Amino acid sequence: MEFQRGYDLPKNEFKNGNIPVISSNGILGYHNEVKVKEIGITIGRSGTVGFPYLIKQDFFPHNTTLFIKNFNGNNVIYIYYLLKSLNLNEYKSGSGVPTINRNHLHPLKVTATKNKETQQKIAKILSDIDDKIEVLHQINDNLAELAKTIYDYWFVQFDFPDENGKPYKSSGGKMVYNNVLKREIPEGWEVDNIFNVASIQYGFPFSTEFFNENKIGVPVIRIRDIKDNQISNFSTEEKIDSKYIIKKGEILIGMDGNFHINYWANDNCYLNQRVVKIQGIELSNIYLKEQIEPYIKTREKSISRTTVGHLSDKDLRSINIIIPNNLIMIKINSFYNNTLNKFIENLQQIQHLQSLRDWLLPMLMNGQVSVE
Repeated sequence: MEFQRGYDLPKNEFKNGNIPVISSNGILGYHNEVKVKEIGITIGRSGTVGFPYLIKQDFFPHNTTLFIKNFNGNNVIYIYYLLKSLNLNEYKSGSGVPTINRNHLHPLKVTATKNKETQQKIAKILSDIDDKIEVLHQINDNLAELAKTIYDYWFVQFDFPDENGKPYKSSGGKMVYNNVLKREIPEGWEVDNIFNVASIQYGFPFSTEFFNENKIGVPVIRIRDIKDNQISNFSTEEKIDSKYIIKKGEILIGMDGNFHINYWANDNCYLNQRVVKIQGIELSNIYLKEQIEPYIKTREKSISRTTVGHLSDKDLRSINIIIPNNLIMIKINSFYNNTLNKFIENLQQIQHLQSLRDWLLPMLMNGQVSVE
């Protein structure tokens, strides 16, 4: 393989086009000039370094990347997975902005097959797993979009189906002013504080001296784990109250920095301090998340960029929830609970497939597992 540094392209020279400009962090913008045709691989050279990206179309490699200029007849997708197995970010240098360059990579000795048929088989096994993961992500994106669309239509516009199946507000449904929210809501609906409609639990102050990444002890969920639904730390600390156990489907919110909010996909994990879990009592967690998220995002935006944001108990206690009438609550709970179950099942499949791929990857590359 032969690596080459990407091309200089200041932002003010970006042109309208459909050719993605690939930086060390992914797509930076679009241009109208093709530098690599059809398929290629880049590696972050500056900033986010050492992580290979497979681009299955024409693209423009930015100067923050290295790209493979010559594959020497090897299967491109096989080379992509070979690079993923090498943990190239470990070869970075620089105490400020980390960097990696061709001089770091060209001398590396790797264990790899030169047999083209074997390369193709290995590439297919691993890419089939990643394709399945991508399909599951797309399904979950569609589920989230559908849930959001229905929420906006029913609970923002208040055009849920009335007793005649017509959109409530647009068809003249009666609206009444609510003194807590300072706006109108449908007649017969109520407003209550989040602490009255949901079970809320703050995390336990685990001691970092008991943390490990070797899967010893119990999994501890920290703020950084919420967004990607990943477990990164375990603790051998003893005698932790069971009230800190997270159940799948519960809402987690990070209370420092970026206030990540997400559903959790695994059972028997423990809640770390500065993370809060929320479980609806009678309302679906999807509905609760949609109600809560605007408050969280508004709070996040109100914090100065020069300081670390903190979400407090007082902030959470300021959140009030609109409670639909029983008929609408039953309808939406049924739909949202089924949707959340499918969403969680897909997340668990994604995690299983990722583990399978990561287990197979090094063994396929070094010949411990045969493609036969």
